[in-house]
Amino acid sequence: MSKKLCGTNYPLSICFIVVNEFCERFSYYGMKALLTLYFVTYLKWDKDLSTAIYHAFSGLCYFTPILGAIIADSWLGKFRTIIYLSIVYVIGHVVKSVGAIPTVGNTDVHIALSMVGLILIAIGTGGIKPCVAAFGGDQFDEEHVSERQKFFSIFYMSINAGSLLSTLITPVLRGDVQCFGGDCYALAFGVPAALMIVALVVFIAGSSLYKRNPPQGNILLQVCKCIGFAIKNRWRNSKHESKRKHWLDWAEEKYSKRLIQEVKMVLRVLVLYIPLPMFWALFDQQGSRWTLQATRMNMAFGNSFNIKPDQMQMLNALLILLFVPIFDLVIYPLVRLCRVKTTPLRKMATGMIFAALAFVAATLVEINVVKTVVDPAPEGKCLLQVINLAQGDISVKIPNNDLFPDAIAYLQDPPKYEMLELEAARMELNIEVSFSGSKVVCQEKFEDQKAHSLIIYKVDTNLRCLLVEDNVEKNTDGKPYVRFFSTLQEPMNITVGQVNFYAPPDYSMSSNDTVDRNEYPAVHCDLQSEDCPGLNLGLLDFGASYTFILMKESGQIVAHRMEDVKANSVHIAWQIPQYVLLTAGEVMFSITGLEFSYSQAPSNMKSVLQAGWLLTVAFGNVIVLIVAEGAGLEQWKEFVLFAALLLGVCIIFSVMSIFYKYVEPENMDKINLEDTKEEDEGDGKKSSMMLDKTGKSTKL
Repeated sequence: MSKKLCGTNYPLSICFIVVNEFCERFSYYGMKALLTLYFVTYLKWDKDLSTAIYHAFSGLCYFTPILGAIIADSWLGKFRTIIYLSIVYVIGHVVKSVGAIPTVGNTDVHIALSMVGLILIAIGTGGIKPCVAAFGGDQFDEEHVSERQKFFSIFYMSINAGSLLSTLITPVLRGDVQCFGGDCYALAFGVPAALMIVALVVFIAGSSLYKRNPPQGNILLQVCKCIGFAIKNRWRNSKHESKRKHWLDWAEEKYSKRLIQEVKMVLRVLVLYIPLPMFWALFDQQGSRWTLQATRMNMAFGNSFNIKPDQMQMLNALLILLFVPIFDLVIYPLVRLCRVKTTPLRKMATGMIFAALAFVAATLVEINVVKTVVDPAPEGKCLLQVINLAQGDISVKIPNNDLFPDAIAYLQDPPKYEMLELEAARMELNIEVSFSGSKVVCQEKFEDQKAHSLIIYKVDTNLRCLLVEDNVEKNTDGKPYVRFFSTLQEPMNITVGQVNFYAPPDYSMSSNDTVDRNEYPAVHCDLQSEDCPGLNLGLLDFGASYTFILMKESGQIVAHRMEDVKANSVHIAWQIPQYVLLTAGEVMFSITGLEFSYSQAPSNMKSVLQAGWLLTVAFGNVIVLIVAEGAGLEQWKEFVLFAALLLGVCIIFSVMSIFYKYVEPENMDKINLEDTKEEDEGDGKKSSMMLDKTGKSTKL
């Protein structure tokens, strides 16, 4: 007899299972929260490829549970399957963490280790997904039904707790801890790896307490074999035999009528699953497209707290904990009081509408976000701005172009980049600069698809030109870019936060680097010949790119600021409505969908429906993968496309639900038995009639 917890009917073994699940979910969601930014910033992939690989991994995580269920039910049993696949899981985490160490090999090595690690993680997390909850349920005696139900509530609470904490903590480890000269992905991935090791150790520690049921065969394999045999038998014999009432009846030669009837009932539900992947295509973009959107937003809450772009995903886990009781105790009862019939399929269709509305909200946010983004120059063109350091107004003329019709004031912050047409990939142009009645012609080489700053300055009485290349792409983690242009006659070292800059002398540009978003009223600087009292850089805000002009004024060194790329103007709090809408949609769609599916099929077919449900999530991620790599749309147009597709699918699903006939759960097995009995009796009558017509054996 299993040991009980503190005199209750709860087995002591469930403590180990719940802690194991919390640690495993922490490791999975903590690692997954970082993936998109890891691909973009560390592996240097573009946003579309990063999104595609993210969803390929997510999809694989929902294909592999089928494999795990088959291994557990047909071969190893749940206990050994969890142990063995958890070891694979741990190895995947370790390989993934090693791949994030910059000193281990080159970029190809990092990519190879990352992909191998992700594949192993997908096999591990997917393989144990159908086993852990079921193994926990196996620990209870049959008579302790209410205790088992409460266990599942605690179990799923541990999932959300692990998800919530990990999506808060791992982005902090990534961004706030610096290692190897940048964001510490090795540590941020290493902590989830450590939690998975803890999960495995805790699970093994409870080995002596577990109740272990031997493998009893996998019903999913039986269902697939039954369907396959029916199709094959119908194909072979349909020309020679009369039609049967249902195509699955062609499996009667090999399988029992009860199994065939149960498969028919399951297929009624699985047909309704066909439109469902589109919901998951939208839902799982929280970790990809929505995270990338957050990197181009203002992430400051007050002067002291900045949220990380990959931390916004924690809103989903937090809102789920809030919304489930609110919907069950408040919203659904209020809707019923208004005499509106709330069937499960209506709730699911409403959930789809809410998810589509979430992407409409994301579209509105995106349209405003891109207003501060500088579009890169296409082929045959380049971007150009002019910075005037000539101590007076200047005019700039470029052959066959009228980009700068107005005079440019001294130290004027250029309002925007102008698009300059080039006749070749590299082209030398003569630029005429007018100043105080004199003119000078500068010869500069421009490259297409690049951004340039043309700096006009004066040495003694002579005008000089300097063309420098600019970076106009916003940093993927939202940090501002900073560089210094020095007019001084000696070099200067400048420290902005924890980043050091070397500003070379005599009208030269420093390197371009990212710094933390902050107010910098007195930045430390070093000169050999004199003291530097500190430079006032002001607020360096999210998403901006700054060029600071260092010069002497009234005997003091000052830094004049040019904002090459505007700071992110849309606050990240504007993402909250889309998370609220999507999570409300999840509550109505996902939770209701699982409850509906389980109530509409026989008890021994629950695992088949769970497999079908997980596959809808997998195929949803495949849809995103295809659109991300194949559509090539602007981001806001892609959001509109997904919203429109889901609304279209919602209409199809609503039409399908009209023709669906509900079965009451308490009548499920009764209907099943009665239908089987009727078919048996019908077959008996058919055989009697056949015997009478042939005139054989009628006198037996």
